[in-house]
Amino acid sequence: MAKENLLIVISNDNLDTILKFPFLYGGVSLPREYWKRVHIMFWGASIKTLKDEPILQEKVKELLEVGVEFSSCIVCVEEYGALEQLESLGIICNHTGELLTTALKDDKHWAMLTV
Repeated sequence: MAKENLLIVISNDNLDTILKFPFLYGGVSLPREYWKRVHIMFWGASIKTLKDEPILQEKVKELLEVGVEFSSCIVCVEEYGALEQLESLGIICNHTGELLTTALKDDKHWAMLTV
């Protein structure tokens, strides 16, 4: 059985990098049927960038419409004071280590990219 799920972990705080790689690829992956499930996870400094950049917030809304899933590290979110803002965008804020560990251990179903 081929891998069907893609987990993209973003910890980079560079706006251009986030827009031009994980958001671009993540956004076309479902419509083009590259993957059956795409999950983008924010961790660390990427959360501050997301909190501060309206263009990223708008892009999250667009990607949610095509079926991309989002989550964010609750510990980091709370450190940046971004919980209410990210949840209002439709981003699940939780202990992302659980999904990350599942994906790392399950190389039959999950592929991973880190940015």
